[in-house]
Amino acid sequence: MRWLTEEFGESHEGYAGAVLADGSEPGPMYLDLGSGGEIHETREWWAYDGFMSRPTAATYRAACACGWRGPGHPVPSAEPAGRPGDPDVSAAHADWCEHLRDVQRRTVPLPADVTELLDRLETRLCSLADEAPLAALRAVARLERLTRDAGRDAAYVIDDEALSPETVGEALGIDAAKAHSRVLRHLRVG
Repeated sequence: MRWLTEEFGESHEGYAGAVLADGSEPGPMYLDLGSGGEIHETREWWAYDGFMSRPTAATYRAACACGWRGPGHPVPSAEPAGRPGDPDVSAAHADWCEHLRDVQRRTVPLPADVTELLDRLETRLCSLADEAPLAALRAVARLERLTRDAGRDAAYVIDDEALSPETVGEALGIDAAKAHSRVLRHLRVG
């Protein structure tokens, strides 16, 4: 199971990763799920079960696409027969959520009045969608034009100031490549 947030996307995609007895992380496991020619690649702890000469996970820990790793946790024991569901890896998920809170704290803060305005706008647009869906669509179209124009203006300033993709990425909480792509996307709009 992979963990994602809409704000940070794949830059901070998380999962419960395997840790071997020597403390190392195993390489990716390639699994044929039997559905056509597609091979599934994973580093999740459950794939390292010793079956067919696979390495065996000694512990598991939260892992993030950015390279961050959480503390180790004991591998969950097998579920009792007849009890469906995934093994409990909530400890790793909680570690990853704390990592995301740290990322959030390092991002550029929004001014309080902008945060409050966006919160009010979200609430109002959601209720408008129920009350008057056509008016909601009209408002969304106007908002899309506004965000396109503001994004383009911000991208031009970032470009003029020659801010590095690393600086932009840190401010937005995403990796440098995604930050560069975002700025370029806004520069092309118009």
